[in-house]
Amino acid sequence: MSRLEAKKPPLFISEPLTRHAVSQSLSLLSGILKSSYGPAGRLKQLHNGVGGCVCTTSQSSALLGHLSVSQPVLRVLTASVQNHVSHFSDCGLFTAILCCGFIENFRSLNIAPFTVIKISKHLLSLCMDHLKSEACGCRVSVDFSSVETLVCLVRSILTSKPACLLNKTEVDHLTSLVLKAFLFTVPCHVETNAVLGKCVIIPVKGRRVEDSTVLPGLLIEVPEIQLGKPLAVKRTGSNMIKLALFSVSMSGDGFNPEEGTIAVHHGVSLEVSELNQLLSVGKQLVKDEVGLVVCQKVMHPSLKQYLKENGVMAVDRAGLCLMEPLGRMTGSQPIASIHLLSPGCYGSLKDLCVESFAPKHFLHLIPEDTVICSLILCNRSETAWDELKHVCETAEQVLRLTMKEPLALLGGGCTETHLASYIRHKSSILPASTFKDLDCSQTQYQLVTEGFCHSLESVARSLSHDGEEILTDMVYGHCWFVPSGAPCVSKWSDFLVSKCGCGMNGNTEDLSWRFLRGQSGSPVIQGCPKEPSVKVSDLLTLDCFAAKCTGLQVALETANLILDLSYITEDQN
Repeated sequence: MSRLEAKKPPLFISEPLTRHAVSQSLSLLSGILKSSYGPAGRLKQLHNGVGGCVCTTSQSSALLGHLSVSQPVLRVLTASVQNHVSHFSDCGLFTAILCCGFIENFRSLNIAPFTVIKISKHLLSLCMDHLKSEACGCRVSVDFSSVETLVCLVRSILTSKPACLLNKTEVDHLTSLVLKAFLFTVPCHVETNAVLGKCVIIPVKGRRVEDSTVLPGLLIEVPEIQLGKPLAVKRTGSNMIKLALFSVSMSGDGFNPEEGTIAVHHGVSLEVSELNQLLSVGKQLVKDEVGLVVCQKVMHPSLKQYLKENGVMAVDRAGLCLMEPLGRMTGSQPIASIHLLSPGCYGSLKDLCVESFAPKHFLHLIPEDTVICSLILCNRSETAWDELKHVCETAEQVLRLTMKEPLALLGGGCTETHLASYIRHKSSILPASTFKDLDCSQTQYQLVTEGFCHSLESVARSLSHDGEEILTDMVYGHCWFVPSGAPCVSKWSDFLVSKCGCGMNGNTEDLSWRFLRGQSGSPVIQGCPKEPSVKVSDLLTLDCFAAKCTGLQVALETANLILDLSYITEDQN
């Protein structure tokens, strides 16, 4: 008899944020995330202790998904950020770094958490009102009749992940492909409830990035196809190819023991009976003038041979991921039983051809009118391809979000520093009634405001990984980088790069400057940041408006939730 261990009482942890282990873990997580942020972010190699594949990345989804987090406080933070990324695909590192900044700055204040939460919510409302107003200087309207802003948006996403290992030529090529793929998914005929199509990414590893391309329709890998031979496919009277799509196995082993028992008469072969039924289906397909049969699972060799002899092309092992776009593209209904075949379940194609991307061969299904396309994505190594696939999917999702709300925010740290400048100005001109409504003193409000702004600026500071000094100008509130080793002088324009972080402003104007460094302390007096009159670059660095606005809200709400924690009850059994 095994020894029974007595049940342990639960562990009660009071004021978890005051514990050294929590502070240390939060600081470590913040450091990992900050060092991964931006185009110059440092890559991380993630692997477990028992071997397996090694992941080289700087993506928030991969970092937070692979990190083992034991502190309950940090689990709340990581779960919140992962949920945000699952919906928006973008701004995960921004949200996580900002949330860590809020927690670190707010907990150092000698102010009751309840008061901090009330003031920070008020500051958040000021931010959101400003971002949604026409006068916002860090907001850019996106015109879908021109690709200029869309190119900037996609390019900013592609260059944000250094693990993709892309040079300028490759970035330009992929930017045009991602935009082209997205435009394929937009319906030509606008309806009341228009639904965007889908871009299916086809992996081709070990090839140059420049070999990537976009094709309308779908590609199905067919290793056994013979190149050079014309495709003899049966067509209907209207010169279309009728298609049948099967989601059920056609291998002849259709009986599933989990579905119950089946009675078989003596002398009857279940396998032969199943094959006869498959051949009967084949005869019906030939009779209905079907030219292409696609099966999600395995197809019996005898059925494939019969269909081939009767001019019907058969493709099996198509996979689950192609079923939905294939059905939508062709208008076919997936057939879930070989015992029930309805003429209304067939779809149609305009044409078929073979595409070769060595060493792979594909059957290209070309529709009459489609919102489905295939992006053949190439990269030299598997690690770089995995990162690039995720980045392209993010770019597509950002374009979809931008179509719903045609706005973008300035990147390169400029939105964060601009918001911090705006909040400092706004908080300095608030009427006394605001402090009364929030039940706080003006000093408390200013301290929380400085912590809030410092947290925003810490995100911009995270873009520096090589010792650059970061400044913000006192006119537009944009972010500027000074190369490391530059002397401290009054005229910083001699040492600044030619434009600000987002590329909107040049350093030709006589601007006043302020360092972004150190901890939050005495309030900074600053006027309301202006909107630039003329942009100096056509290649702006832009961020997704919806993802970043929601990320700002998620970061503060999660930080406030963690600040409000008084006890943690942990089961030790």
